[in-house]
Formats: sequence, C-alpha cells, structure tokens
Amino acid sequence: MQNEDIIEPMRRILHTFQLAITNAAFLALLLVTLSRSDALPADSLEKIRTFTRWKEFDYVEWTLDALALKNAQAGLGAPRYLGIGEQRDAVYRYLELLGQIDRLNYFITVVYADPNVKDPAAATIEQRQALRNARAEEARLGPLAESIFEAQLSYILEGLGLTTAGQPLPPVLYRVTPLPYALIVSPRDKIEQEANISLLPGLSLEERVEIENSVTRQLDRSALVVGIGGVGVYPTMVQSTTDINWLAEVVSHEWTHNYLTLRPLGINYDTSPELRTINETTASIVGKEVGALLIRRFYPEKAPPPPVEEPPRPPRPAQPSEPPEFDFRKEMRITRVTAEELLAQGKVEAAEAYMEARRQFFWDHGYLIRKLNQAYFAFYGAYNDSPGGGASGEDPVGPAVQALRARSASLAEFLNTIARVTSFDELKRLVN
Repeated sequence: MQNEDIIEPMRRILHTFQLAITNAAFLALLLVTLSRSDALPADSLEKIRTFTRWKEFDYVEWTLDALALKNAQAGLGAPRYLGIGEQRDAVYRYLELLGQIDRLNYFITVVYADPNVKDPAAATIEQRQALRNARAEEARLGPLAESIFEAQLSYILEGLGLTTAGQPLPPVLYRVTPLPYALIVSPRDKIEQEANISLLPGLSLEERVEIENSVTRQLDRSALVVGIGGVGVYPTMVQSTTDINWLAEVVSHEWTHNYLTLRPLGINYDTSPELRTINETTASIVGKEVGALLIRRFYPEKAPPPPVEEPPRPPRPAQPSEPPEFDFRKEMRITRVTAEELLAQGKVEAAEAYMEARRQFFWDHGYLIRKLNQAYFAFYGAYNDSPGGGASGEDPVGPAVQALRARSASLAEFLNTIARVTSFDELKRLVN
C-alpha cells in the first residue's frame, strides 16, 4: 500500500467533515422524517401504535445527540494527525475493546447464573472493574475509530466516482449504538409490509412477543419484532461488532440509503413494496461491493480469500447416495413460494400452519427461527441481492436489480441510474 498516495486525500476528506457536520442538522431531520417505513393509512397505523406508543424509539433525540458528538469529534480533527498505520491501529484497538467487553459481560453473566456461586458480586470484582475500564476506553476511542472509518469509506467512494468535489453527499457519518427493534406488520391474506415501527432497544423477549400477539389478536394482522443491523437515519445507526468485514459492509449499506434518500428512489421508498425492495436490494449490492473495497484497501489482511475453483475430479465408482447438504436459501424459497400459493387460494390458516411446520423443519436443521409468518417474509424478502430467491421466493424485483448491476459499466453508473427509478416498470424498461 502506498501511504503517500492516501494520506493527503484522507486529510482533505477529514478536513471537510467539520463544516459538513455543522451544516447537517437540517439534513438529519429530513432523513429522520423520510426514513420511517410506515405505509399504512394514518388511522390503521394509529391502531397498531396503541400497542407500541410507549415503547417506540425517539429518532429525533438520538439524531441530535449523535450530531453533537460528531461535531465535537470533527472539531478536534484528531484523525488528521494520524498516519495510515496509526489509524489502522486505532480501529483494531477499538474492535479488540469490543471483544473484551463481550467476554467480560459473558463471564459475569455466567457467574451470576451459577447456583454454586454464593456471592457473585465478590466473585466478579476484578471482572466488573475491568469492564468499567474497558467501557470508559471504548467511549473515548469509539468516536475516533468511527471518524477514521468514515474517512476511509469516503476515500473509496471518491475513487468510485460517487462524490461531488471530492466529498460524498451526504457525507459519511455513522454511530455505533444499541439498535431499536423493528415491528413488522403484514396482512394475513398476503405477504406485504404494511408498517415498520421502531421500538426501544433492550425490550425483553416477553415484551416483544406480547406486542406481536396483541397486533395479531386484535387487528387480525401478521406481526413480527425483528432485530436489525443498521438504520439509515443520519448519522446512520450501526450495531456494535468485532467483525470488521461486517462493519464495512453495513456502514456502506446504510450510507447508500442516505444517498438514495436525496433522490427519487429513496424519496419514494414507501410508495410501493416493489420500490422498497429495489431500495433495499440496491443498498445490499452497493454495501457488499464498497465494503469489500474498503477492506482490501486499508485492511487487506482481513479480506476473505478469493474462492478457489477445484479441478475436475475423475468419476468415482457408484456408492450409496448420501443425503444432500441442507440448502437454507433453497428451502426458504420453497417455503415462500408455497405459502404464497396457499394465500392466493384464500387458504390463510393452511398457509400459517404450513409456515409453522416449516419453521420446525428449519429448527431441526440448526436454524433457530422464532417465528415464520407473513411478516417474516415481508421483511426479509425485501433484501433480494443474491441469486436463488431465498425469503424473496419468485419475486422478480431483486433479479431485475441484479441484472441492471450486471449490465452497468461501473458501480457509480448502476447507483446513479437506479437512484432515478420511480417504479418497477421503469426498472424493467432499463433492464430490457
């Protein structure tokens, strides 16, 4: 890696952050407004919110707090004075701290749950002090590591031609934070996301199940509370992780949502289920490609090895056939397609019984799915960036997005083209 080729552009990018953050408050509030995924009419939405109102996440308060922290960090400008090696060391140290916090939390939890330990507080004095120290250092180092990662992603986006005057618009800003849950609501007679309501992080499983059951029982809807990896508000919200590859992909994915929010595809996010799937699939494709480029450029030792093609093997004598390896995506696609066929025939109860039987089938093969219903497919089916369908079944929207990416000369051409799409018919015309 040629450090001298990177340092000056990185410093220039970092130098623009303070002004960008200072002027981002209006944009942040705009993105908070546009990022809500509630497609129901107001009266129906209010009926759902009777079960969630006091447990909903406050995006405005979180956004203002995050912007204040980002502005303070930009004012310090610490990353500008660090070389590439020092920046990498700071990011790695931060990830190590997160791993240390996870291990300490797990140890303390086990001790407190052990019936053979009479005084768990005394038995964990050292670990609890170490946890306090680690959390204090994480609070100090976290904003610096985020600033470094933001600048590195901006550098990659500039190389891809996805900047204006050398700066991504909007600027890359994210915050690692406990994430809200999402309450997904779908009709029972078809698979369609009607509402996506953000709930407080830290809700117990009992509280989440009670919300689901209340919506299903009293509103005759399919409901599921799901965990998420990121939220495309501004700054974007990202889950804590020690996996740098996952972090790079998710930060890139959520920045793509911010990018699209300022353009027709993002503005029309809730206009139709098809546009929602186009948006989410686009963010998934861009997130994977850009995240992989970031890792290869700045953390090449963490890049996954390229797939190796095995040489053809000579035919072997016939042997008793072994059961095929379990293919999750294939089986999930079969489940989605069959459930939709039953729903189309008006057999709602039969479809729900079938999905429950399939949930137990997945459980037996090691996939611990808590609830498999219409809301499950309404949420996970929107992320259709890989061939094979999976939870998307035979939905043609994802393959159309994939086809447009395949025929685009560059990632920038793909993103700038699809950002102007306002209907699935328009996307089909672009592909055909």
